[in-house]
Formats: sequence, C-alpha cells, structure tokens
Amino acid sequence: MTAEQLISFARGAPSLDIVDVEGLKAAAARAFDADPAGVTAYGTSVGYVPLRKWIADKHGVSPDQVIVTNGSLQADAFLFNHLVQAGDDVIVEKPTYDRTLLNLQNLGGKVHQVTIEPDGIDVDELRGLLENGLRPKLAHIIPNYQNPAGVTLSLEKRQALLSLAVEYGFTIFEDDPYVDIRFRGEALPSMLSMDSENVVVHASSFTKTVCPGVRVGYLVGPAALIDAIAKKATNLYISPGMVSEAIVHQFCVSGDIDRSVQTVSTALAERAQVLAASLREHIPGATFTEPDGGYFLWVDLPESVDVDKLFPAAMKKGVAIVKGSDFLLDGGKSSVRLAFSAVTVDQIDEGVRRIAAAIAEISA
Repeated sequence: MTAEQLISFARGAPSLDIVDVEGLKAAAARAFDADPAGVTAYGTSVGYVPLRKWIADKHGVSPDQVIVTNGSLQADAFLFNHLVQAGDDVIVEKPTYDRTLLNLQNLGGKVHQVTIEPDGIDVDELRGLLENGLRPKLAHIIPNYQNPAGVTLSLEKRQALLSLAVEYGFTIFEDDPYVDIRFRGEALPSMLSMDSENVVVHASSFTKTVCPGVRVGYLVGPAALIDAIAKKATNLYISPGMVSEAIVHQFCVSGDIDRSVQTVSTALAERAQVLAASLREHIPGATFTEPDGGYFLWVDLPESVDVDKLFPAAMKKGVAIVKGSDFLLDGGKSSVRLAFSAVTVDQIDEGVRRIAAAIAEISA
C-alpha cells in the first residue's frame, strides 16, 4: 500500500465491499414494477406508506407513531426543532455525536454533558443534576455501540433512565442507528419497547444496515408528536424521497435486510478485533473499551499527546482520524475516535502504524 493512499478512520460509513449493490438493484426494479405510481409521485410527508407500516410492525407500534425521513440526522433535527427552544436545558452524553452537539447549540439549547461509563451514561450523575433543580426538555441517548465511545447502555440503566424521565418530566430521545450491528452478547430491549408512559422518542436509520446513499431514517414516538412533526415536514419538503424509501421497503420485505445486517456485522466484528490488536501492538499507552458492535472505537492516548497536533501530523502520513475534542464541550485533548467501518482489514494495521509514527513525530 502506498503512502499516498489515504487510510480513513474518520467516516462512520460502510465500505463499498460490504454494501449489497446487487440486492439494491433488484429491490429498485421490484419497487418500480410493484408500485410505479407510488414510487414516482410526491407521496406524503410521513414517508412511503408501506415502509412506514414495516417499521411500525418491527417496533410493535401503530403506523401513526412513525415518520420516515431523509436519514436519521433529519429525524433528529425535526425532533430538536420541535422540542428545544433557546435557553432550554438539554442532557447529552459525554462524549456524544459531534453533530448533535452542534445542532443543539445552534438552536440555543443549554447543553449539559453527563459522563459515559463502560455501561452507558452515569445515571447517578444525571440524578444529582435533576435533584439539584435541572429540568431538561430532553435527554439525547445513543444506547447501543455509542458514537463515539462505542459503549452500550445496560438494562439497569435503561430502566433507571425511564424512571427519571417519568419523575422529572423530560423526553428520552433514543437515537439508535447502530443497534443491529452486533458482534457479541444478547440484544437488549429498546427503551421505546419498555416505555409505558410515552416518554421515549426513538430514531434509527438504514444507513448502517443498507447503505448511506439511500438517506432513509425514521422517528417513532407518540402519535400527536409525530403528527405535529409531519405538518412541519409537509411545509419543508412536501415529502421525503419516495424512490429510495420504496427501494428500502422492497429490500426489507424480501429479507435482504437480514442478510445485509449479517454481512456488515461479520465484517465489522473482524475489523474491530484487528484494530484493537494493532493498537495494543503499536501504541502501547493507548486505552480503550472494545465495542460489542457498531462502527467506532474511542481511544484515550497518553496525556502527553495533543490531538490538535496529532491530527495534521497523521494527515501528512496519509491517515485520517477524528479528534476527541470534537465530541465534547471541553476535554478530549488526548482522545481520538477511530471508525473501523470503512477500512478493510489489510488497511488497519498500516493505518495504526501511521498513527503511531505521527505520535512519535509530535512527541519528539
């Protein structure tokens, strides 16, 4: 592999070799054959109706509790715009997805980051904030294989969060795009499925299981909330992309989705394992929690390593990383997020060697 070829640990996207291109082509042909009128028309702001029904069945809810959007980031944006006004308090994880931080700050939300432990958000720390008078509008939680930390929220903590949300009157936004990419362990029930008090709004997407290019995500929540968001969606774009949603629907009803999930999970499990082994070998001072699924591994480097300096030094050596500080209001100066989803196994060791060389260079 030549030094010029960039090895990117930066993007949380599946590499082309694990995307079922043939399956998607066939699903597209079936979609146009089965429903030419529905695929080519404006459609409705709640999304392609048969796909909405499939998602509702998957989550055991009624279709009027589902809106299908252009990717789950748009689902997030709809919910944030609907619930959060300037000055509102919002809970997020520490660290959390960088675009979540950005979007909430752009709305004028007062963001409070609560520490993540190996089994998810520190509920005692959150309880302390609530007991001291904090009244958040919502808590944004990525429960499975969290982006960027890679950790999974335990069952006990899921139950504790639900109790806190009911007691203190806030919405849990369960942002769950990685749930199906599981390497080991048993699947935990979603907070949506455990919620009897209508305190959870759930988002997911087909980006990680089908491919990013379809841009299909969704929101599940109380029917009144979904209806209000659907009205806003109508004004924004009339309807999301019917063609891509119909293709995804055919991909799902045929069972291709299950095969795709299996392909992606198997490939990424191997990549995560190779990445962890390479880090132990080439960067002995690095500490990390190996994820049980998902796309990301969060690495704490020795405190002497400044990622503001490491980032450009690594780029010069042909390897892209994301700085830990991007996911935090403060801190993360010696941490990086490494996505193992878009790198093939033969690139990983070379990529880690380049990072190690960049660390050596800036430490010299």
